[in-house]
Amino acid sequence: MEDVVVGRLDLGQRVDEALAVQALAFGLDADEIAIRRQIVVRHLSCPGARSLGATTQDGRLVGFVYGMPNDRAHWWSTVVQPYMRQRGTEQWLDGSFVITELHVLPAFQGLGIGRQLITTITDTAIEPRSILSAIDVESPARHLYRALGYQDLARPVHFPSATSPYAVMGAPLPLRRPDRPRGPA
Repeated sequence: MEDVVVGRLDLGQRVDEALAVQALAFGLDADEIAIRRQIVVRHLSCPGARSLGATTQDGRLVGFVYGMPNDRAHWWSTVVQPYMRQRGTEQWLDGSFVITELHVLPAFQGLGIGRQLITTITDTAIEPRSILSAIDVESPARHLYRALGYQDLARPVHFPSATSPYAVMGAPLPLRRPDRPRGPA
């Protein structure tokens, strides 16, 4: 397997490459990619938005993550809020860094790249916790999130136009590491 380096990613310049990774990792079609491109570009203008990429020695993008401090006025937050309120976890929407997208090409999954991307980006967060949403099935992604300290905050969550239910998950920062105890609650 090629050496992969995680570092700063100018997502605005490489949005099409990132969406190609997401399409393969997440199974998106061309119409979904076009919609998500507009969303990513809009997110990049949000205060505190940042991204990281995983690249091979020759500069090929094989994974990426981006996120931002949560804002209750953002679409995602307005959709998950009623589900979280019902579960008594709505307070997690404040003071949280949202992992908006995290994707790794299938051929590079299971190598620790996703773990390195999410821990590196959350290590730079000033917020005391992190939240994200993931398809509500037992998957390698959900297993990774739990290993890092994420717990279910609301499920099932139904996003408009999504065919599968999601789970909203949250973890105190810093994220759990095999050699590091869990961060403060």
